[in-house]
Amino acid sequence: MPGEKTLRYNAWLGPMSLVTAQHLSKSFGALDVFANVSFALPHKARIALVGPNGIGKTTLLRIIVGMGEPDEGQMHQAKDLQIGYLPQEASYSKSRREDLQLSLWASCLLAFDELRVMEEKVRHLEHLMADPEHMEEALARYGPMQEAFELAGGYTYPARIRQVLNGLGFSQQSHSQPLSLLSGGERTRALLARLLLEEPQLLVLDEPTNHLDIQAIEWLENWLGDWSGAALIVSHDRYFLDRTVDTVWDLLPNGLEIYRGNYSAYLHQREERQLNQLAGYHSQQAFIQKEEEYIRRNIAGQNTKQAQGRRKRLNRLRRDHFVEKPSKEHQVRIDFGKASRSGDRVIEAHDLEIGFIHESSPLFRVPELLLLRGECVGIMGPNGAGKTTFLRTLVGEIPPFGGEVKLGAGLKVAYFAQAHEGLNPERSVLEEVKTIDPDLKDGEARNILALFLFRGDEVFKPIKTLSGGERGRVALAKLMLQGANLLLLDEPTNHLDIPSQEVLQAALIQYPGTILLISHDRYLINALASQVWIISKGTQEMEIYTEGYDEYLEVRKQRSLEKKKSRKHVPPKTTQPRAKTAILDLEQIELVISDLEEQLNLLSDELVKAGDNIDRVKELGTQYAMLEEALREQLAVWEEAANHLEQA
Repeated sequence: MPGEKTLRYNAWLGPMSLVTAQHLSKSFGALDVFANVSFALPHKARIALVGPNGIGKTTLLRIIVGMGEPDEGQMHQAKDLQIGYLPQEASYSKSRREDLQLSLWASCLLAFDELRVMEEKVRHLEHLMADPEHMEEALARYGPMQEAFELAGGYTYPARIRQVLNGLGFSQQSHSQPLSLLSGGERTRALLARLLLEEPQLLVLDEPTNHLDIQAIEWLENWLGDWSGAALIVSHDRYFLDRTVDTVWDLLPNGLEIYRGNYSAYLHQREERQLNQLAGYHSQQAFIQKEEEYIRRNIAGQNTKQAQGRRKRLNRLRRDHFVEKPSKEHQVRIDFGKASRSGDRVIEAHDLEIGFIHESSPLFRVPELLLLRGECVGIMGPNGAGKTTFLRTLVGEIPPFGGEVKLGAGLKVAYFAQAHEGLNPERSVLEEVKTIDPDLKDGEARNILALFLFRGDEVFKPIKTLSGGERGRVALAKLMLQGANLLLLDEPTNHLDIPSQEVLQAALIQYPGTILLISHDRYLINALASQVWIISKGTQEMEIYTEGYDEYLEVRKQRSLEKKKSRKHVPPKTTQPRAKTAILDLEQIELVISDLEEQLNLLSDELVKAGDNIDRVKELGTQYAMLEEALREQLAVWEEAANHLEQA
């Protein structure tokens, strides 16, 4: 059952490093991707691989999993190492195309092929035990095999599949769908589900949160926290990295820098390390300058020998211990400037209902609302809940379903759209930026675009040829030029690499105006939001947390504790098969299933203790068969109830 601990049947217990590498380098033609990368990846490691887009993170992952070769250097893997690799988008080679015809559930069952073979053997022995002619021999073999099957999770693997699929956001109806009918993002989630169920010794995950909502991401965070294997993760989700890793590898063009701790600890350590490197560089430069001055003054005078000796030592220092000046990465630079002052009361709402007036009912209702100048509101909720509709209603682009919205005085609004709909795909980057200010000279516009990493002829690229990250940078450049005092930001960190996210966050912290921020980026919300507004599917009213993200988490925690407390007082349920139960509460059914599984575990122990007591074994075997049948019935009940809820 969800949350239940089971022994991982293929958990790897080797003490040595899983993967080691020395001086790896990789180039593509004339382009050097990275060089001199060395590392040791130990068992139970939780490592984040970070770096700007284009630095070679995915390339390094593919080398580690054996899907690519370095140009230089050596890499070694532990013997019989099992690696599970999740690419950014799941793809199926010709040899695996038949997998696409499998249902989602059947694809997950592949993770338990060995266990299911063992299951067939246990069932066969149970059948033989009913035959007096083979009973004694079958009994002798049954005890050890049944115990091994139980320890391997043989009685819980269907529940584990349900747990993982539900945790990753799959509906009950999708369990029977062929993979070929799933979207690309759903196929990637399906591959992740199978990897989690296979539990290899090393999980290598390239952007595992790309196709997950916040609830599924939080579930994955908890799963990784309980797991005993190792994980190497590339992710733009900084909050996810804070919750899952204890080491950060920072990939640089000339090597790998290693930091202990989570992502936030890495930020502090990196800043300290850069300051120390810069201080060391300046100290050495001052020493070199002083020595060169002494050599210049004395090389031809009475102190020639001393000067020659110092020159030799200086040459050795330059050769063996020279401190390079820390290089500055090319990063986006954003400055929203000084926003003009708006009125103190920026947005007010009374009896507001969000929705479309041609519909029969609103999406949700909004409590009495007051947004003051200088505040930042984080708006959160699942896709399709109505966040963007809400934002557009507040600023008058969509009429409210009911109630009223009042905007304050002196507002100048700038809008960053999630899909960058405001960009004309036929314009060049330069032309698009100049739409904000037609009087802007080309040189000035190019200087601004250089702040957003568009240099040289890149400013003439058509918008339609840009990547998602490049379009995001164009949209941010336009946003910066507008001089607004109210920013409406709809998923502004989508497609941005972590360094760009950090720069945007710093710029928004310094921004003096008011911000309405729709985002799944919990790290950004936590850093910026003075209030958090939660919109949930199926709820009648938006929730407002005036103390920010921490208050929201605390309320969720308390609700979860109250829910668990109420479940403990659910009256015991019969273990007999039931009639149709579409209206039964899923959690109560899960309690019944959990109870049956516990009874099966106890009977398994009794069967082992019974030994050669044939009568006792027969009695226990009969009870075991009845409980198994009851468990199958309850699993069917669970699926029926889940289907009912999906259709409701």
